[in-house]
Amino acid sequence: MTIRVLLADDQAMIRSGLRLILEDQDDITVVGEAADGAEAVQLARRLRPDVCLVDIRMPGLDGIDVTRALSGPAVAEPLRVVVVTTFDLDEYVHGALRAGAVGFVLKGAAPALRVEAVRAAHAGDALISPAITLRLLRGLAPTRPATAARPAQPLSARETEVIRSIARGRTNQEIAAALFITVSTVKSHLTAIQNKLGVRNRVEIAAWAWESRLMDSAVGGA
Repeated sequence: MTIRVLLADDQAMIRSGLRLILEDQDDITVVGEAADGAEAVQLARRLRPDVCLVDIRMPGLDGIDVTRALSGPAVAEPLRVVVVTTFDLDEYVHGALRAGAVGFVLKGAAPALRVEAVRAAHAGDALISPAITLRLLRGLAPTRPATAARPAQPLSARETEVIRSIARGRTNQEIAAALFITVSTVKSHLTAIQNKLGVRNRVEIAAWAWESRLMDSAVGGA
């Protein structure tokens, strides 16, 4: 199955470079390019790509606005948005996460990582590299006592382990290997966790873990 991708970046050179990188893969095709946020939203709604690769800083609507418009809580059929960031402005990335982004890639990341991020988003196994996770998501943890919503039902010990692994940026395959369970079992846990927390994807699970202070005793873990 070919993964259909929309690129949104205000720099034509970057879009061209990304197109070359992505279309060099047998399973990825770029179906559209947008030079600003408004165009990105318009094209995405019309083309319905499998993955939108969106720069955080664009004229008009920025990456946060685009993410909210395409995958925010009010969107009936959300698209999968991967945000590209320079990592210098963490508050922008926090906003994109809360707006519904399913992955984050550093602008200076190796081409292979962007390809991996697109495939992960398409597979529902969003990529948040561990290097980003600890700095980015730790910033979501409030300095005051935990204020994140309580789960609708109590979390099991294994579900808590899975949540902590997700908050560290691990993929389903890595979680399965670490916990000695199958990938399908990890996915079953993810479904149960999303239902209990009332969230829609693994990025929101990771945000909940940090906002609820679940990671306080686990930050130093592997």
